[in-house]
Amino acid sequence: MTMREKVVVIVGPTAVGKTKLSIILAKRFAGEIINGDAMQVYRGLNIGTAKITADEAEGVPHHLIDIRDPGEEYTAADFQKDARRVIDEVSQRGKLPILVGGTGFYVKAALFDYRFSSPGADPAFRTEMENLVKKRGTAALHERLKAIDPKSAARIHPHNIVRVIRALEVCRATGIPFSEQRHPISETPFFDTVSIGLTMDRSALYRRINQRVDQMIQDGLLDEAHALYRRGIRTAQSVQAIGYKELFPYFDGEVSLEEAVELLKRNTRRYAKRQLTWFRRQMAIHWFEMTDEPSGFSKTAEEIIQFIMRNLTT
Repeated sequence: MTMREKVVVIVGPTAVGKTKLSIILAKRFAGEIINGDAMQVYRGLNIGTAKITADEAEGVPHHLIDIRDPGEEYTAADFQKDARRVIDEVSQRGKLPILVGGTGFYVKAALFDYRFSSPGADPAFRTEMENLVKKRGTAALHERLKAIDPKSAARIHPHNIVRVIRALEVCRATGIPFSEQRHPISETPFFDTVSIGLTMDRSALYRRINQRVDQMIQDGLLDEAHALYRRGIRTAQSVQAIGYKELFPYFDGEVSLEEAVELLKRNTRRYAKRQLTWFRRQMAIHWFEMTDEPSGFSKTAEEIIQFIMRNLTT
């Protein structure tokens, strides 16, 4: 892989306008877009992940979308390998790679010299841990992780069963805590990178999130989520995405649809807040304030274009 290839990075919370901006930038700079969202790699998870449609893409090539089945695992190490390969391929074609997404660790793993210890899956151990959850609940599983790797336990939500089991699995296979296996060797990125962060007034962002969820329901999110539910995919990594797991209790008859939708909105708002916090702490990013107003969006997009032109070395 050629070092110091040029890469534009667009990050920020969900619903802030990353997709719309990325199309504008790709057209302006002859770019191709690389997905940086952990859940858009899965086929069939379209509405709930706000996956770009063919019409929205306007002919701009997109990469690392729909490359896994919902039952398959896809790790940050997988993404690192795939994203760097695509960056190299896009650059070799004389196009500008534009990495766009809100999954912070995936984005950072692609850009920086992270080294992963990635033992293969242990199906027997995973089944054992899944049975533990069925018998004693998610808290018991999380306590097990807390006992051997408190740093990972503090970072991974108890309800994120897939990640808790993976952390336990890696600890068991390597003898090294999962939290100690994913630090960057260097804080210098592999690439000539211009990193752009999009933010928005909190109340405006939350309003957009609520409206997006309502639109997702209208667009058929229930049917999409129910298809996964019927397949029995309950603990797979794919359905840990916000937008799916919140609806499963409704399918189980445990909550009303209204309660499930409100939980989905709340969890999405909280996720957006976590995304902003993570990016501000973990990466050197130039932030731009976005707005709901079309004229304001166009003005900020032009500011971002000028910023890229000044900062992307020739």
